[in-house]
Amino acid sequence: MLDLDTREEPAAPDRTTRTAALWATVVAVPIAVLVGFLVFTQVLGGAGAEPKAAGPTAASTPATVPSTPVAMAAPALSAHAAQVCEGVTSRLPAAVRNLPARAVSAGPQQNAAWGEPPITLACGVAQPTMCATPAGGAGCVPLDTELLNMNGLCWYARQDPAGPVFTTMDRDVPVQVTVPAGYAQAAQWANEFSDPLAATDRSRTTGVPSGCL
Repeated sequence: MLDLDTREEPAAPDRTTRTAALWATVVAVPIAVLVGFLVFTQVLGGAGAEPKAAGPTAASTPATVPSTPVAMAAPALSAHAAQVCEGVTSRLPAAVRNLPARAVSAGPQQNAAWGEPPITLACGVAQPTMCATPAGGAGCVPLDTELLNMNGLCWYARQDPAGPVFTTMDRDVPVQVTVPAGYAQAAQWANEFSDPLAATDRSRTTGVPSGCL
């Protein structure tokens, strides 16, 4: 009796399927390599790149101040001083940094104020004089005082309990700026007025202290 092998021969592989799979592999491998390379460069670049500088911060909003005028004296001025002071006050800013201007109780042509507690400016004050001797004396500027030269102006800083008082030493008409205690870097606040003063109050021709030169 014949033993017939009834097992079926395995089907021949489908050439079309194998070709499609091969092309899919050929295409997929370079894409995967490219994606991996891009991810790697982005990670590497992010790790080595310097951080971006922060954008400018918003300007500080003006401080809330009382509506009442700032009490200031307004002594009589000579015609020349009054003319210079009117020019000075006309060039003063409406705000000093974030401090808005305030009304003054007297002499708006020679006085001005900003903020709370108020920084004040008085034009036409008495000219400080240098002491005649190293020992000094009441009411004069000691000879060893270090005068401040800021933006082309020379200032004398007198320390008062309420805060430093800055007075110009080289201007034709003296100007005084009072900065209340509590304001950091008081001299820099006084220096905010150097440019308008230089533009309106000319230099003295005589009597300028050697510390201003």
